Amino acid sequence: MVCTIQGEKVLPTLTQVLPPLDDTSAQPLYQQLQRALRGAIESGVIGPDDALPPERDLAEMLKVSRITVRKAIDELVEDGLLIRKQGSGTFVSNRVEKNFAKLTSFSEDMRARGREPRSVWMNRAAGTVTPEESLTLRSSPGTPVFRFHRIRYADDAPMAIEYATVIATSLPSLESVESSLYEALETTGNRPVRALQRLRAVLLTAEQAKLLKAQERDAGLLVARVGYLKDGRAVEFSQSFYRGDIYDFVAELNTSS
Repeated sequence: MVCTIQGEKVLPTLTQVLPPLDDTSAQPLYQQLQRALRGAIESGVIGPDDALPPERDLAEMLKVSRITVRKAIDELVEDGLLIRKQGSGTFVSNRVEKNFAKLTSFSEDMRARGREPRSVWMNRAAGTVTPEESLTLRSSPGTPVFRFHRIRYADDAPMAIEYATVIATSLPSLESVESSLYEALETTGNRPVRALQRLRAVLLTAEQAKLLKAQERDAGLLVARVGYLKDGRAVEFSQSFYRGDIYDFVAELNTSS
């Protein structure tokens, strides 16, 4: 059961589905609450644009301090899972924030935000490296590769068009990639452990806009990634076109000592 406050949907029964917090545990209460809220988002108990109860009410219902609640929420806001709207409250984010400093797959990013990833295949094919791929992957001319072209969805919303090329020996077959390329690479011990990524603003073409349910010349983001194995070999080259209106890339920066 839900109700509305100031026109926004709110979930008064949220605390009924959260696991109890244990003040005798070695894990701080704010971390327990953060984990519980993250789990509620991932499981779909609360979804995009859903509102959390006010911090004061949440603290009273959970019998913890308001500082504990605020600290738990602060970290989820930093992770991009929650968003604060001045004068309205705290909501599950509808935009997707991708941490540019973490090497994760699209599927992992979506599941971490309570969204269900899926793909619509445009093409799967075996071939040999093009001159550009040979240079990028540091491979010899004629090296066999697999190419995966697909539209990536979060729930029912198209998020990106992905063109990925991987060294063919890193996978048993074209069909071994079902949903997540990185999960398939991990099963063979060939998941990238580091990557070089480049981000560039683009305007969506008419074809791209149609596939992403956007408008021609809408803002988009092109992310080019080269993934490397532990021994330094390049195994993956991908170019992904993201909808700029619902995808944000963030990175934490620190001064060097």
